[in-house]
Amino acid sequence: MISLKRYLDGERVPPTGEEDLPETGILAVALAAYGSALMEMGNCSLEACPGLGDELKHCLRELQEGLVVTMSREAIQTTDKDAQVQLREWGRRTARHYREKAGEVRELLLTVARTAESVGARDQRCAGQMHAVTDRLQAIASLEDLTEIRASIEKSTAELKSSIQRMSEEGKAAVEELRKKVSDYEAKLEAAEELASRDALTKLRSRLYLESQIERHMAAPRRFCIAVADIDGFKKVNDQFGHVVGDEVLKQFAGELKSACRSTDIIGRWGGDEFLILLDCGLAEASAQTERVRKWVCGSYAISSPSGRIKLELNASIGLAERAPDEKMKELLSRADAAMYAQKDAARDGTRL
Repeated sequence: MISLKRYLDGERVPPTGEEDLPETGILAVALAAYGSALMEMGNCSLEACPGLGDELKHCLRELQEGLVVTMSREAIQTTDKDAQVQLREWGRRTARHYREKAGEVRELLLTVARTAESVGARDQRCAGQMHAVTDRLQAIASLEDLTEIRASIEKSTAELKSSIQRMSEEGKAAVEELRKKVSDYEAKLEAAEELASRDALTKLRSRLYLESQIERHMAAPRRFCIAVADIDGFKKVNDQFGHVVGDEVLKQFAGELKSACRSTDIIGRWGGDEFLILLDCGLAEASAQTERVRKWVCGSYAISSPSGRIKLELNASIGLAERAPDEKMKELLSRADAAMYAQKDAARDGTRL
């Protein structure tokens, strides 16, 4: 195992018998592993907090792209410190974000409690007024003068009517205020749920959303299939043209994938250059659909880059699996993934399964 820390500390890594790489080769492997870890942290931050993860992922990517073998030890240490600062800042912002969300929920609960309290106070106040009216009506029975009786009844009736009207108005105001608060919170909650269900880069459905939909399909007694699509040779695109172009490829590919799928299909980004399609049908129909999708998404792409337009020929491998009775999600995904890699192997051999 290569120790990047020991390299940064100036220690020489002793040979293990399995590593006969020159020092630059060892550093290249270590930097590649470190860069991969940075990118994975960026991807995980999107899942943890979609609203704030995209900024961290962008910053970590810039640090990852700056990792080259010719870097000095000081430059690597600076990159490492920058990464730590970015992670700490993201952690603080995320904690503050969730505190604010928790505060919104708390405010809603307090509004409900205040509304219930005000309704209770109003009812007690009206009950007191009702008792006063009742006492006055009872006192009327002891009156002998008809004029006094009539005046007392009219006064009691007016007070009773006023009390009922006030109770109705106060109740409507309290309920309306509560309804407004709940409506505002529902709108915020829906926006947050929509954001969490979308992949920040491609705007397709997120992995978490896909997993929830697979679980829903598994709970229902119906046939469905999973298709895993992977762009062939995508790493070469990133290595040759950089991650900015790679991101543009992913966005365009996602758009073509969505266009090729049916309205009943659920499409999302599983991770990296891997996409997933949930098809609500049996294997035969799903097989015909995925082949149509593969032909649609494969071909020429015109990509914008800082240096101008780039034309790329993209191919994709798609693995398909129908869920077997009582099969777990992990097993189903594993079969679809294996079918996708079989497609890749067949493409390298010049054939297509």
